[in-house]
Amino acid sequence: MRTENQRAWLFVLPVLALVAFNALMPMMTVVNYSVQETFGDNRFFWQGLDWFEQILRSDRFHAALGRQFLFTAIILLIEVPLGIAVALSMPRKGIWVPVCLVLMALPMLIPWNVVGSMWNIFTLPKVGMLGYFMNDVLGIRYDMTQDPLAAWITVVVMDVWHWTSLVVLLCYAGLVSIPDAYYQAAKIDGASAWSVFRYIQLPKMKTVLTIAVLLRFMDSFNIYTEPFVLTGGGPGNSTTLLSIDLVKIALGQFDLGPAAAMSLIYFAITLLVSWVFYVVMTKDDQG
Repeated sequence: MRTENQRAWLFVLPVLALVAFNALMPMMTVVNYSVQETFGDNRFFWQGLDWFEQILRSDRFHAALGRQFLFTAIILLIEVPLGIAVALSMPRKGIWVPVCLVLMALPMLIPWNVVGSMWNIFTLPKVGMLGYFMNDVLGIRYDMTQDPLAAWITVVVMDVWHWTSLVVLLCYAGLVSIPDAYYQAAKIDGASAWSVFRYIQLPKMKTVLTIAVLLRFMDSFNIYTEPFVLTGGGPGNSTTLLSIDLVKIALGQFDLGPAAAMSLIYFAITLLVSWVFYVVMTKDDQG
């Protein structure tokens, strides 16, 4: 009987131990704060599950969670189909392949706070090029600092610009891995372009699409830096996503107990929805 070589774990275990330590220590601190109240001087008073009940009954939490789910749903509905379409249009061979790959990767190389600052300057009504073009050239009222709809559109467009490339690159990797024999057989059978996509390309991209959806869900559901730098959660609370509201409670109001409870609920929701996505998208493979 052939035995598997497990010595590779000796190289992986130190990294796993370090990651587990860096993850567990902050988690233990958050759990500690979520069941206690502190007034400074390192003195704590037992609260039990009061903070969790307060958060779950809070209209403010429900509103921020709703905005977060809405933002993530919009992002997935735009970026996944757009990423597939762009990947399908990219060349598979020739000198333009590296050019397209580099251009696709460029937005992801920009730091998140810089992306928010760029779009903030770009879209300001009196300073930015887009703000000036929309208001003074086209005559369309556009002011993301005053109009909630304009703020939402700006945040969504910014994220689409920043992260659609990730979906494109993953889908492109799945497309180039498809053997030419599949396309040759489809050509012989007289299959249409839609049939090739439906029965050859899409099934072969299923694994990378699962990864893309999970990554984009987790990232968009936990996004903070870009929208905070761009709008600060405004105007009003219109773009105050759950992550921004959490930071406001923890650092702005210094309510560490409720903030810790909210962060654990936030974490649980992210894990649950990610698990549902994974189960649904891999259901046929498991069967």
